Amino acid sequence: MIDHRRLGRELDLFVSDPLAGAGLPIWLPAGAAARHAVEEYLRELERRAGYQHVYSPPLGKRELFERSGHLGYFADDMFPPMRLSADDEFLLRPALCPHHALVFRARGRSYRELPLRIAELGGMYRPERSGVLGGLSRVRAISLNDAHTFCAVEQVGDEVAEVLRLIRAAHAALGVRPAGFRLSLRGPAQRYVGDDAQWARAEELLRDALGGSAYVEAPGDAAFYGPKIDVQIVDAAGRESTLATVQLDFDKPERFDLSYTDRDGARRRPVMVHRSLVGSMERLFAYLIEVHQGAFPAWYAPVQLAVLPVDEGQADAAADLAGRGEAAGLRVEVHAAGSLGARVRDAARRRVPYVAVIGAREAADGRVALRLRDGRGLAPMAVDAALSLVTDVVAARSADLLPGSAPVVAGA
Repeated sequence: MIDHRRLGRELDLFVSDPLAGAGLPIWLPAGAAARHAVEEYLRELERRAGYQHVYSPPLGKRELFERSGHLGYFADDMFPPMRLSADDEFLLRPALCPHHALVFRARGRSYRELPLRIAELGGMYRPERSGVLGGLSRVRAISLNDAHTFCAVEQVGDEVAEVLRLIRAAHAALGVRPAGFRLSLRGPAQRYVGDDAQWARAEELLRDALGGSAYVEAPGDAAFYGPKIDVQIVDAAGRESTLATVQLDFDKPERFDLSYTDRDGARRRPVMVHRSLVGSMERLFAYLIEVHQGAFPAWYAPVQLAVLPVDEGQADAAADLAGRGEAAGLRVEVHAAGSLGARVRDAARRRVPYVAVIGAREAADGRVALRLRDGRGLAPMAVDAALSLVTDVVAARSADLLPGSAPVVAGA
């Protein structure tokens, strides 16, 4: 059975230390490098789609979460308050939406600004029971790829459709296996905010946004403030789960008294669309580690190119190649200690996509022999050509390690 916790230890991606606390994993350099590459990609994808990124604190005053409804409907999933004085209590936030509502109301808004898309990769905290914690899949400190769009009711359909397009693009680049859509609705036993008319309107808008896409209904799985579209995926064991969501919220704009000036000068209430393209970084990487068995696509592999000089005579050539690779934006390491065979095996164990072997002949000719993670070997080529091959694959965010036809050495 593929287990991201075992692979995380073997590949030095993250560590869970009881001294830090259960559900509080520490990302090691290799895991942090992969995560950073994914975060950069997501921020750029969002920026190109018109999102504006913000930073907000991971805690807030008690009054903030009373206003948002979290203390009334979500208190069991929040850490206890921290009291600084009799009238000054703070709580770790269980969600980012209250702070993003404050971003909207930081100044007056016009209809010309809508849809206003606010994004953040921010921290939130939930006191999960120790018995359900494990690796990265269930944690107490959550780094969420989150965003909230404030728009007019008539803009909701196009906005949700665009979010679903972004989700498909991000999942394809990351190597996520899609499983379909689930429309999560109210259930009879739960407590919800808002009135029946609001919920009916929100559900209608989400059904329309799904268009002709197939989906299943999930009564009782809605958020306490509105229905949602859950984007389902399949993991390495064939199990289905939710990774991304799109949620409609008529409630928080009322609670925070959010408004914008419309064309006719009247004040109108926006709709709040909650969305995450990939969920939390922790749960995302628990999934990616398992589905790729630690062999990430080259663009977010912790080390993209390992340089192995055959002996000390190629030390300068190896350093030059590594320097040029780093200048081209690659994550490169030089490994010179031990036998060449042992170093090749170690690079394979660590799932490094490309290994550049430099012997005396290659150093003299300004060439390099590339070996791919899957065992294929390429004919010796000029250093510039080798770096171009790797950077092209990385730039394309390709799942394949070769950009096209390249001379492969038989039996390598």
